[in-house]
Amino acid sequence: MAAREKKSDDTIVTFGTPGRPISTSHPFYFGFLAASGALVAIALLRALASASDVFILLIISIFLAAGLNPLIEFQVRRGMKRVLAITTVALSLIATAGLFIWLVIPPVITQVNNFIDSLPETISRLTENRQIASLNEKYGIVDNLERWAQDSIADGQVFTTLFGGVIGVGRTVISGTFALLTVFVLTLYFMAALPKFLQVLYRLAPASRRQRVSAIGVAITYRIGVFVGSQILIAATAALFITGYGLVIGIPYAAALGMVVFFAGLIPLVGHFIGATIFTLVALTVSPGTALAALLGYGVYQQVENYIVVPRIMKRSLAIPGIVTIIAALLGSTLFGLIGAILAVPMAAAALLILEEVVFPKSDRS
Repeated sequence: MAAREKKSDDTIVTFGTPGRPISTSHPFYFGFLAASGALVAIALLRALASASDVFILLIISIFLAAGLNPLIEFQVRRGMKRVLAITTVALSLIATAGLFIWLVIPPVITQVNNFIDSLPETISRLTENRQIASLNEKYGIVDNLERWAQDSIADGQVFTTLFGGVIGVGRTVISGTFALLTVFVLTLYFMAALPKFLQVLYRLAPASRRQRVSAIGVAITYRIGVFVGSQILIAATAALFITGYGLVIGIPYAAALGMVVFFAGLIPLVGHFIGATIFTLVALTVSPGTALAALLGYGVYQQVENYIVVPRIMKRSLAIPGIVTIIAALLGSTLFGLIGAILAVPMAAAALLILEEVVFPKSDRS
């Protein structure tokens, strides 16, 4: 039938007979549709890649909110309003961050200044070694290094070399501060809106399966919360031990080292290695014997933590096989760096729950 258009003066214009619609099985149609889908997918991937930093901050905030939610719910069950419970948790976070800055930053600045001031003297001590002294007599290597250190300290080039200049330091501090504030604000929003947020997600499921999806979602949130809370408690236990042990063996800045060990303990697999390295290096500034005592003490505590502290604290959470923890941490660190390593383990715990409650029962019934 010919397509027609009626003008205002009742004149009918004929555009001809429409052709047959293109068959959806035609190769051209399929190729065009596939190419269009590929272009849309590439555009979405590029958009996601350009906004990856934002998504990482959102994921961190969601996990922090889920991890702190059990503490909020505990206070709500005791009769406290949710707003007050969130305020209490937020003030605790601010106090922890302030304590970390107060304990750690001043010693770091002091140690850097001492290192820079003693750099020429440290270089001059190299000549006490016979081989280095012989090379210095022939080529003047140590003398040139000592002269460079003195000149660099005089005109401030050491700071430029160590920190990339004032602009680089300022840019790093500003970006890091902005990221921390963003995570803090988003975490507050997610803690306040977490129940409603989860209800909206549950409504995306069909009505016939909504109750089961809701139950699994609650279990996943609980598992993530218990895991994050357990990790914080384990890291705090390590920090208390290191602080006390550091005071006993006479290591300077023991409280600051305890805070460093606390944050390092939140990192899977390599957290204790980082903490032990820093703890031993600081002890080495006292004496080699103190460094050896620090390393041995840290090693003994790690064994106590693995076989006594962790089983007692983690008994409320579902156990995660060690191989799953290693694989998840490696994949997370490879894909998203340090943040991925930290978040990969609770994500693996959630994935295990889905396998146990959804995939495995379905396989058993088939």
